[in-house]
Amino acid sequence: MSESAPVAVEQRPETPEPPKKERRHDEGTGRLAALLLSPTLIVIGLVVVLPILMALRQSLYQAGGVDPETGFVSEGETFVGLENYTAIFSGDTGERFWNAFWNTTFFTVVCVSLETVLGVAMALVMHKAFRGRAIVRASILVPWAIPTIVSAILWRWIFQADGVANALLNTEILWSTEGWQAKFSVVIADTWKTAPFIGLLVLAGLQTIPEEVYEAAKVDGAKAWQAFRMITLPLVKPALLVAVLFRLLDTLRIFDLPYGLVGPHKDSVETLSMLAYDEAFNTRYGPAAAYATILFLYVALAAYAFVKILGADVIGEARAKKPPGGGGRRARRRQSEPAPGTPVAVGTQTGGA
Repeated sequence: MSESAPVAVEQRPETPEPPKKERRHDEGTGRLAALLLSPTLIVIGLVVVLPILMALRQSLYQAGGVDPETGFVSEGETFVGLENYTAIFSGDTGERFWNAFWNTTFFTVVCVSLETVLGVAMALVMHKAFRGRAIVRASILVPWAIPTIVSAILWRWIFQADGVANALLNTEILWSTEGWQAKFSVVIADTWKTAPFIGLLVLAGLQTIPEEVYEAAKVDGAKAWQAFRMITLPLVKPALLVAVLFRLLDTLRIFDLPYGLVGPHKDSVETLSMLAYDEAFNTRYGPAAAYATILFLYVALAAYAFVKILGADVIGEARAKKPPGGGGRRARRRQSEPAPGTPVAVGTQTGGA
């Protein structure tokens, strides 16, 4: 009769530290990367971070004025805390703020939606191979190349009482006055101006799709709409989402187009940027900074929600696919080796009695 002997188990020792030479190489690479990125970080700090901090600081102060207690004019600035923010949401100022807020949101939703549809259609047209395609591409991109204020002046001439728009419609609409027509004119001008931008980015995404994919779909009996919905849209989604995100951020800060096309102090088209400009123009820099700060928070929250909900790949997929713990030989070795202290079976011994 025989019985098996206990299984021999070997305890693998903990992974030794990497050689000093490899550690020095990784540290040197990190220092080199920091050195190469430092000019860009300095520029970003001076151009982006510093103005934001200065605006936040300015929003807590008010310029000197008549002191209600003493009756004397005070010079310099006075710290008022959150008074500039609370004043925005009260009284007539609050009504003006919410009107500008809803105008900004309206222009963003309507304009970006129309620009997305027209931009995708433009990209599909520019992607087709036909005679004169270069001329069509150039003509489509011309509106985007025109400066926004120049575009606003051109459309203001079109929407004059005796302009081209009323002549084509055979009517007399006062486009630059209060009402729905003012909003409609801004939507038309902004869509004409920036739909080619989305079309250009979507065209770049279309050119990366292999023709063999469409040929295989055609062999399988897919219709044109099915190929567009099941192949084109999913493959151009990264480029399309980035284009829509850029237009979303840009339209939330819309200023020059309604200002040049319709004019200031028009409730129908007044936006948050126009409010901030009006306060700064009247040397009320504290309230202007408060408006700018609220607009900054609105833009940041909208961008964050857009990225989280729709999954826009703004920084690329490389970071998401990067293995945990960093890359390189050390990471690959850590992944291939078992954890420290893991039992490793060596073999079994049998004996007879």
